Amino acid sequence: MRDPFARRDHDFEPSYRRPDWRDLQRQLNQWGNRFLWLLLLVVVTLWLASGVYAVGPSDIGLVKQFGRYVRSSQPGLHWRLPYPIESVVVISRDLVRTEEIGFRTEQFAPAQSYREIPEEALMLTGDGNITHAEVVVQYQIKDPEDLAFQIISASDLVKQTAQAVIRERIALRTIDQTLTTDRDIIAIETQQELQKLLDRYNSGIRVVNVRLQDVKPPRPVANAFDDVNSALQDKERKINDANKYRNDILPRARGDAQRILNEAEAYKQTRILQAQGDVARFVAVWERYQLGKEVTEARLYIETMEEIFPRLQKVVLTQGTGNVLSLLSLQELINNKKEGERR
Repeated sequence: MRDPFARRDHDFEPSYRRPDWRDLQRQLNQWGNRFLWLLLLVVVTLWLASGVYAVGPSDIGLVKQFGRYVRSSQPGLHWRLPYPIESVVVISRDLVRTEEIGFRTEQFAPAQSYREIPEEALMLTGDGNITHAEVVVQYQIKDPEDLAFQIISASDLVKQTAQAVIRERIALRTIDQTLTTDRDIIAIETQQELQKLLDRYNSGIRVVNVRLQDVKPPRPVANAFDDVNSALQDKERKINDANKYRNDILPRARGDAQRILNEAEAYKQTRILQAQGDVARFVAVWERYQLGKEVTEARLYIETMEEIFPRLQKVVLTQGTGNVLSLLSLQELINNKKEGERR
């Protein structure tokens, strides 16, 4: 039989249980695995979300897969495989880009300011003179694929090509032609030749406009050239005024001449028809006269009197008045008659 007062170890154990470090380590491992999976899920979600991109209303998106073009994206919200599998290049199609040759615009508002670039602006003319030409080239993107994958820098390509073409066009003309009459022609030829070269390079660029903004002579003779230019402009203005006056007077004179001819022709036809009517009437009277001369004469006399009498101022005296006519005041009778008619 066991002694009830014998010592038992479990009677002296504390009321709490000692922690099991292996359970704690197991729980930590579970939470660590869950955190790693959660972190991986977040990373994958962010990686997939990085494939979302937007294309503006006037833009186009070019999608590349491992550097090779695969498709185009129209305006709107799109998704691509994230980097490095796919990437996108967004290019504006309607934007008009501008390249300045010979100068740079430093400030637009409130007051525009420019800075000259002499190494770009100074050009040699065909007669051995030097001129200062500032050129503005405006262009758009007509083929985004060629622009993105055929050339490195559209700005450098347009600027360098335009400089080569404009120098060639100016070298074919004298300085007088460059400064005065051929400025617009040089700009048109430059635009056409520049477009041909850019098409040959497969650049995907369309030249919108080429404008010679400022063409100046060498500084020592600038005043003399300005005088010549002003004289030529006055000449052109006077020629234009003379042409304007001629174009105004000649149609008016032609119209007046045609109107006079029409009036003369109408008068001619009227006189002819009137003469023919008179002849026909005279012939008819003549034929009746041949049939009865006395009757015809009497009828003609009576018709003539009927036509003349209403217009005459007359006083009729009946037979038996004797020499009363010498006693009458005919003018008084006529005046009294007129007053009676007025009443």
